[in-house]
This record gives sequence, structure tokens and C-alpha cells, in this order.
Amino acid sequence: MTFIISFAVAMILAIGLHAGARRFVRDRLRYVDAAQKGIAPIVAGILTAVVLIPVVAFLPIVGVGTALAAGLGVGSGVAAGARDIKSGTLPLISNR
Repeated sequence: MTFIISFAVAMILAIGLHAGARRFVRDRLRYVDAAQKGIAPIVAGILTAVVLIPVVAFLPIVGVGTALAAGLGVGSGVAAGARDIKSGTLPLISNR
């Protein structure tokens, strides 16, 4: 039962961080060249995982896999946001 709960927490966190990173890169880092380079998603994902590993190691239900899933979510979100900028894809409804 705890495996199912920890897996659900990891997936919800990864999906939320993916969406947030994609939106942030697409909206706020549109004119930052470093955010559109190929190494940016890798660096963002690794840094996220490294920062979260000590935090989630002390939580009883979730473990290190949650930090790795969060890093994967952020990295894929940064890559998707950079791809949106390159292709010119904009959201239909803007929060501005």
C-alpha cells in the first residue's frame, strides 16, 4: 500500500513540476538563450534531483525515487518549454 501512495505522490509531483517548468521557460525565459540550449534540461533536472534528495530522504512515505521523478519532470518541462519557443507555440489563454 505504501508503494502505491509513494508512486502516486511521485507522479503527481513530476507532472506538476513538468507543467510549471514548461510554463516558466515558455513565458519568462523566452529571450534567454541559455534556457534554449540542449544542456539546460539536463542541468535543471540534475539540480532539482540533487536539491530534493536530502529533503525527501527524511520523509517516511516517499523516498529518493520521488526526487528522481521530480528531476525528470523538471528536465522534460524545460525541454518542452524550449521546444515551444522554437516552434512558436503559445498558449491559447494567457495569464498576462
